[in-house]
Amino acid sequence: MDFITLAKTRCSVRSYASRKVEPEKLGRILEAAHVAPTAANLQPVRLLAVQSEEGLAKVGKAANIYGAPLAVIVCADHGKAWVRPFDRKQTGDIDASILTDHMMLAATELGLGSVWVCYFQPDILRREFSLPANLEPVNILAVGYPGEGLADPARHSRTRIPLDELVSYETL
Repeated sequence: MDFITLAKTRCSVRSYASRKVEPEKLGRILEAAHVAPTAANLQPVRLLAVQSEEGLAKVGKAANIYGAPLAVIVCADHGKAWVRPFDRKQTGDIDASILTDHMMLAATELGLGSVWVCYFQPDILRREFSLPANLEPVNILAVGYPGEGLADPARHSRTRIPLDELVSYETL
């Protein structure tokens, strides 16, 4: 599938079948994260893939993952992230977001659904998974086989602002 079709097919899935994600599909999703670009190629992101019932219950204490059989906790290592020298903007969150987007698109290509969860209690994730102080959980990617129908890929023409409102040329 070409990229635009893939991007239009991806949607946030909030209902999952109980079917587990196969190891080879998980491997492909993680490989997509592995090849994602990061600022100055510093790779300041760590992923925690959670699939066991016990682990998913721990994630569930911090966030609603909608019954997904796989959760990837995406963490930024702020001590390793690149910092823009002019204003000290640190790129850990940006790098984590790029990896997450790559994983979402890979999951879609593999026939899986996903939802990017940013509404979670980070202190609970830190405690439940003994995350070191240098790692900040930025988001959780819930992944699995969709339990219900997917959103219409043509929805973007109805749900997005027009392209001419999104883009300006040379001046805003």
